[in-house]
Amino acid sequence: DKDVLVLVKKEANSLFTKSLVSGKDLESLEESSLEKVKTNNKLRSVIKSLLAQIDLFSSNIDKRLSSAKNILQNVSKDEEEIINKALSKEKDSDVKEILFEAKYIIEAKYYTGETQLNAVKNLGSFISSNSLATLKEISQSNESSEELKKVANSSLADVENIRTFYSFLEIAFFGLSQGSVLLLAAIGLAITFGVMKVINMAHGELIMIGAYTTYTIQQLMPNLIEYSIIIAIPCAFIVSALVGILIERLVIRHLYGRPLETLLATFGISLILQQVVRTIFSPLNQEVKTPSWMSGALEINSALSLTYNRLYIVIFALVVFLAVLFVMKKTSLGLKVRAVSQNRPIARAMGIKSSYIDAITFGIGSGIAGVAGVALSQLTNVGPNLGQAYIVDSFMVVVFGGVGNLWGTLIAAFSLGEINKFIEPFAGAVLAKVIILVFIILFIQKKPRGLFPQKGRDVEE
Repeated sequence: DKDVLVLVKKEANSLFTKSLVSGKDLESLEESSLEKVKTNNKLRSVIKSLLAQIDLFSSNIDKRLSSAKNILQNVSKDEEEIINKALSKEKDSDVKEILFEAKYIIEAKYYTGETQLNAVKNLGSFISSNSLATLKEISQSNESSEELKKVANSSLADVENIRTFYSFLEIAFFGLSQGSVLLLAAIGLAITFGVMKVINMAHGELIMIGAYTTYTIQQLMPNLIEYSIIIAIPCAFIVSALVGILIERLVIRHLYGRPLETLLATFGISLILQQVVRTIFSPLNQEVKTPSWMSGALEINSALSLTYNRLYIVIFALVVFLAVLFVMKKTSLGLKVRAVSQNRPIARAMGIKSSYIDAITFGIGSGIAGVAGVALSQLTNVGPNLGQAYIVDSFMVVVFGGVGNLWGTLIAAFSLGEINKFIEPFAGAVLAKVIILVFIILFIQKKPRGLFPQKGRDVEE
């Protein structure tokens, strides 16, 4: 019978068949009498819809929610009965909301009169692209009455207003994530620049070293991708800190009080570090894999979703900031660092070894730069020029916030991140950076020491 669907299992030269519907074993059949079911997009769509309908009555709430979303994506008049049946039994508010939206879309498309008007009016409280498309279709249709078009346009305006609000929140979140990256990149620079008055042009390469440390760990531990980022954080800090201390001991300590020579020396070091990385890892960009727990997005609603990798970076940046703040404000090391930054001669007179503090401070600042590299490896490919993209932004954050002031660095990083993201849609990425640079130039003319200027006799002098 050509209308019977069977499951076929082949063993040696024999064919074993079973009815797909009843599950009963059937008689032995010749292979020539069987015809393979051909699959196409239409069949796949039907199967997907049927599976969604089956899951709609599952005891598992996640399955029901996923099923409701699938039905909404491919909603049709044929599903009206099953939607109404599910609504009569469903108790979860999230699932019911999606089902109601699907119900109103069907009524708005396929009904007339008062039912259609009420459905179009109710669609104004839903923000998915399906509702938006349905309302646009009705408002632009020649078959729609003037009254229906008026109601559709009113609902359309409501949906677009709500979506605009969530679009604003999404841009604000991206600004927050960019500010977090700037914070991680600049906080180490703020410490070294504030304490040692050193313009470190190799700071971007220390960020790059942290990113390559993450890449190396993933290459050495391919079976621990899920934990590689966590392992990379302390490793990147140590590696970058050691490189930073080496730079300070071999080069920078001989150039204190000579800012131009220090700038040129650290610029030369940045070129050397880039070339070393090109020699070891090749000049091509390397991909760092994202663990599954950082993949995907947190879906707030159909118009707003927050990617997990950026969300974790925001949290991570705040944790790093609080940790640095604790070290600087509540520990003996922090007290000595603040003493040296405020008045180096008096700190020496009090028995503080300023050269030791300089090395440790430069190491901490460099280590934090390495940690920033770990975060950046989750947002972009790792390459020899990775740090160059952030060195100018880091200096802008430090200057804007106030040299050596951690709270100023925090506020400046998030402010510049938000301003940049809100300007970008209108001006483009390049012009947005130019506008911010002009803004900072004008700002430092009025407040040369930034938002929160550092205090101390050494600063006044």
